[in-house]
Amino acid sequence: MLIKGEPVFEQKFARFGNDLALEDDARIEGYASLFNVADEGGDIVQPGAYSASLARHAARGTAVKMLWQHQPDQPIGVWDRVLEDERGLKVTGRLLTETRQGAEAAALVKAGAIEGLSIGYRTVKASRDSQGRRLLTEVSLFEVSLVTFPMLPTARVAAKAEATADPAAPLRALVAELRAACRS
Repeated sequence: MLIKGEPVFEQKFARFGNDLALEDDARIEGYASLFNVADEGGDIVQPGAYSASLARHAARGTAVKMLWQHQPDQPIGVWDRVLEDERGLKVTGRLLTETRQGAEAAALVKAGAIEGLSIGYRTVKASRDSQGRRLLTEVSLFEVSLVTFPMLPTARVAAKAEATADPAAPLRALVAELRAACRS
């Protein structure tokens, strides 16, 4: 049952630490949500909460979007795989370093400046436990964002890719290309 007064569109944050890896080719993998863990807002996502939404995406041929800080006008990559396992919502995708924001996101994750994932969703079914915490039993998932401040501290970021001598090098190369293009 949907609890009266709940927001229509919500965001839930998760640190990704050791659960998120960024490889040299900008592939990213980790958990966007963990089951049975109370976040800082007191919500607990239950196993199976994403299954109906993921099935709808598959049936429609749509995808969960990868955004920067929940900004719908700032896609930064694609999630190639979004699935539930026994632990939570596991995501695997690629940051598009061909875009300015995708290159910046990759550099920030590698440097450890960005260490969170956050889901954008609508609650379909929820209830309250004896402690007043909201138990999310079904949600409609729209997007998973890379974010600065996550709400679920138990999943933290770890970039497993070897750090380059200069993690900002891709950004400097892009700036140089843009300057050269402006001069032409």
